[in-house]
Parts: sequence; structure tokens; C-alpha cells
Amino acid sequence: MRTITLVLLSFIVSLTCVAQTVQNFDERNLPMMKAKNPYANHAPFTRWWWFAGNIDEKDIVHQLDWLKAHNFGGVEIAWLYPLHRYNSWMKPKYDTVRTRPEWLSPDWQKVVTFTKNYADKIGLGCDFTFGTSWPEGDSKVSWKDRTQIWGDTAFKQTLTFTWEYPTIGLVINHMDRGAFYRFANRFMNGLRPAINGNRSALLCESWEIKLNGKHKLWTPGFEKQFHQQFGYDILPYMPKLDSFPDVRYDYMKLVGKYVNEEFYQPFADICRKNGMLSRAECLGAPTDVMTTYAIVDVPETESMLNDPNFAKIVSSSGCLARKKVISSETFTCMYGFPRTLHQQEQTADLKMVADAMFAHGVNQIFWHGMPYNPAGVDTQYFFATVHVGKKGALTSDFADFNRYMQKVSFYLRQGVTYSDVAVYIPFEDAVMKGPLPTELQRVWVWGEYELRYAKTPDFLKGYHPLWINGDFLKQAKIKNGRLVCGDASFRYLYIDVKYIDYTVLKTLYKIAKKGFPITLTQTVQEPGLRKHKDFAEYLQKLIQLPNVTNVPTQILSEKPLVTGDSLPDFWCRKVGDELLLFFANPKYQNLKYPIYSGQSFQNEVINRHVSITVNGKTTPILLAFPPYQSLLYRIKTDGSIHPVDISYTPPKPIIRPKTKEKMNF
Repeated sequence: MRTITLVLLSFIVSLTCVAQTVQNFDERNLPMMKAKNPYANHAPFTRWWWFAGNIDEKDIVHQLDWLKAHNFGGVEIAWLYPLHRYNSWMKPKYDTVRTRPEWLSPDWQKVVTFTKNYADKIGLGCDFTFGTSWPEGDSKVSWKDRTQIWGDTAFKQTLTFTWEYPTIGLVINHMDRGAFYRFANRFMNGLRPAINGNRSALLCESWEIKLNGKHKLWTPGFEKQFHQQFGYDILPYMPKLDSFPDVRYDYMKLVGKYVNEEFYQPFADICRKNGMLSRAECLGAPTDVMTTYAIVDVPETESMLNDPNFAKIVSSSGCLARKKVISSETFTCMYGFPRTLHQQEQTADLKMVADAMFAHGVNQIFWHGMPYNPAGVDTQYFFATVHVGKKGALTSDFADFNRYMQKVSFYLRQGVTYSDVAVYIPFEDAVMKGPLPTELQRVWVWGEYELRYAKTPDFLKGYHPLWINGDFLKQAKIKNGRLVCGDASFRYLYIDVKYIDYTVLKTLYKIAKKGFPITLTQTVQEPGLRKHKDFAEYLQKLIQLPNVTNVPTQILSEKPLVTGDSLPDFWCRKVGDELLLFFANPKYQNLKYPIYSGQSFQNEVINRHVSITVNGKTTPILLAFPPYQSLLYRIKTDGSIHPVDISYTPPKPIIRPKTKEKMNF
């Protein structure tokens, strides 16, 4: 634990933008990539798809130089299938199987190492995805190490997106650290020659474990561990698990423990052991994702296959765990899955999405993304993306748009996230509910436990609420009348759920006994099959405390940070005694996947009258949003409000008819 703490401290200290007073953005003075922090200059990275084939050094140099000239901060190399994998017509021209370096071979290592060294030389970051394709696996994963589900001994999840295609691989068992390390050590041994110079990160992609609709992950010894933890036999319930919500809760609780301890923690550990940062998209994992996101160095969200509201879960976890960088795989399938309006993307729409992510706590953008193309070629593409390349509709806007995102990221990484109210995340409720309604399910989205659609209450918006879960509550301390956890310091805790775990209820009682104000709107119940006899006793003692109420009167008696009708989405950072407030353009609220082309169109100024209260002083201000603009303000200790210039106006978008998703890719 001491080693991990020292590594994280080194990572935090290296973030040069964390200061006691607000610093001004000046790209001339921003650092190049630093060994301890690959995101030190805040500029957007792009995912870089390397299709299995000949990767030439001169083409690497050409593309990296092009990215540098267009204000990208770095790349994230993702190794994928041969080009004809999805497009058979490409085979005569791009039958690259015969020319590709063998996966993890010395020839493969040579070209990857050359890329990393050249990126270092010109001041670009260079990250890598954790293996080839997603989720994790390859052709050397044994039958014993594969993903398993209960009741189907023949089940396997195959990988065909991989560099090794047409050789088929298997997805590893994410509940077995032995399977993890056999895969991870193989990959790290191949990647190791490229891990030199400036520090890199490994990205673990989103969960995407395909269970044929059964959603019954399993691993050898699970039933024994279950009996030890819960005192009863899980096997009789497994055939109809969804008919027994309390049993499903116990099952999911143990599955989450397995996945965190057997996969995500070893992933973070092996990154640190090799001098790398761990970055992860935990969305979709069968865990309490707030806890899971706290395991890795850089929590990452995703949009637009995910709506921007999910990012608040990620940034809340990051704040509570003192993670300074909150990244986002951004612009994925904005107009529909997989490749709607490819190379016809509009920068104003992209800015709309980026600003929505900023307003939910993101401060490092990853484009999704750029296909590998030889010099003079821009015809190779990835099937689910916007197009980062020379011949798409975005080409002339990259430099200025990247500079804008760099500037906003710079400001949103200063200091720490500010919040007055912690909102208990309804994870227990979600697990007890089971599957999402059919209309809310989509590619890789199935269960309520994923919390894809969770939103903090609108009436608390002005207090800039953050999510908190049971694990973070157990770590929190009461200091000077505030609930302190990581970088967060709260005045109130708001809970509006039906179910609360027994251990969390006991924690709430300890917190409330110290006088901390809690709103508990419902008479909560205990989830799980075996109930604790003293649950009702603890609940009764809790609700009888004078600082515990079932209505949010204590919260509402205090002025929020921001008041006003129709508040725009905003994010707040506390830098010493000053505040930075980023207000997203009201047009960018409540974005839902997919957006339509030209949705960002705006032809007049949008006004919002708000008041900002700091140190007991309330100051009214008119937020005037010109077309396509969001706003940033610096609030000084005397309560005075000063605009910060983040202006950037993209080309006026064209409104196009909505398109249908093309699922047959």
C-alpha cells in the first residue's frame, strides 16, 4: 500500500497546473510531455487504429508530424484486425495478413518502439491499449482461462477484431487473476521494449463481455466463496436468478468483488510495476463502478454511445479518490452506430459534445479517432468513429478546436472539484431492479446496475452535487463539520433510495452521530437474502437523530453556489480560495445518443440570469451565450466575478435529417 501511495503522490505532484491561485492559460508556457504525466500539456490525444498489416516508419513519422502540427497532444495505439475483416472488397488491395508483423514478435516490437521514441522526440504522448481488440484476450488464452458463465460449460467469447485475425482468440476470465496474469505478462513482455522515455498509460477498454443474454458470470470456486460470505448455497437459485432479487444482490456483490480484485486491481498493479499509468473505462462492469474507477490512475468515460450524464459518476469517483485527470473517449458514433455520416462530421456538433463532457467533470479528451494511413492515403477507416484524417470534413478545424479543448482542460484541472452536497448513488436499488427496460438497452447496455442513466436531482443542481457510494462513505471523515473524502468536502448528504446495504447503514449512523446533516427521504430496506437482525434498530436510531430528516430542508436553507431558473450544466473547481466555473451552453444540456447532424445549430444569444454566492456574498450575473459558445468565470475571494476568455467559434453547422443506425457492420 505504501508503494502505491508513493506512486500516486508522485503522479499528483507532477501535475504542474495544480496551484493555489488560478493560473492563466498560455500554450507557449505549457510543458511538453513529462515522464510522470503524459497529459501535462492538456491537449487532446487521439486513438490511433493500427490495422494488421505493414506498418512503415516513414508513415509513422508522417502521421505523428501531422498530429503535432494540428495541436494533438498524443496518440493511443490500438491494434486491430486486417482491413478486409469487415470489408471483403478491400481484400485485393489490402490483403495485409501476409505483410503484418506477427503479434508481439521482434518485428512488431521494433515498429512499436520506433513509434514511442519518435513521439517522445517531437513532444507527443504515446499510450497503448491493453492488448489487441477488446475485451482482453488473444489466441493463446487457454480453454481454462476463458470467460465462463454458469450452466453452459461450452460457452466461449471469441475475438475476431484482433491483429491475429483470421486466427480466433478467446476472452479471458475476468474473475481469475491467474488468467489475467498469464495474458498480461505475455502482452507486457512484448510491449516492454517500447516502455521507455516519457511515461505512457495502458487503456483497459469498456467491459463488453458478451454473455448471450444470460448474465451469469462464473468462475471455479465461486459457489464455495459465496457460501462462506453469505451462509447459503447459491446453486439452487442460479437457473432463475432474476426471479430472486435478494439473491441476485448477493451474487452481484460477490461478482463485483471478484472482478475488482482479480482483474482491475491486478491491471493497475501491473501498470505501476512497469512504470506506466493505468487508464480504464469501467462502464458496463458488473461492479459498483465508483469503487472500480477508484482503482486506476486515470478514470475514463465515453461519449456518445454513452450519454454525458454518466461522466459525473466517473468524475465523482475521481474527486473522491484524488485522481486529477478524468479522461473521455469522445465523439464515438455521435450520429449513430456504427459509422453514420462518416467524414461528414460537423465541428460545432463535436464542440457541443465536448462541452457537455467538460460540464460533467472531464478534463482530458481522447478523440475516437484516427486510422493508420500511409503517407498520401486517407481511405482506410475504422467502423465506429468520427474521422481524424486529412480528407474528412473536420480537417481545417482540428488545430483551432484542439487548442480550445486544451485550454478548457487546462482550467478544469486546476485545484480540486468543488461540491456542497454528496448524493448517495442508487447502486443497491439498481442491482435489485435487474435488467433495464428493453427500450433503454442497446449495444453492450443491459443492466440497471450499470447506472448509465443515473442523474443527480435537478433541485440540487446549484449546489454542484457529486455522487458518493458506500465504499467512499466508509473512508470519509468529519472535519470542521464537513464530510471530507479525497478532494471533496461536503456540507450535506442526500439519500433518496429504497435499499441500503447493512454495512453502509452502520456507516451512516456513525457519520450522523457526529452531527453531520443527512436527508434520508425513504424508509430504506436491506438488500440480500439473509437479513441482519439489527438493521431496523440501526435505521430507527439513525432517523431519530435531530440532524437526520426525510425532507431536504437543511440543504435548501443554505444558499447554493449558483441560483437561477433553467440553470445550464456547469462544473466548478476550487483553486485555493478562488473558484473557476465552467458553464456549458444551454443548447448542450440533456444530450441523448445519438445526436443528429446540426443539433448544435444556434442563431441567437441565449441568456440565463443567475446569482453566484461565495463567502456569504451573492452576486447576480447575466450569462449571455453567443452561438456555439460556453463560458468560464473566475470567482475571487471577495466574490467578484471575472470572465475568462475561452472563445472559439466553429463553422456554422448544417441541419441534416436524422439517420437510422446501420447495425449490419
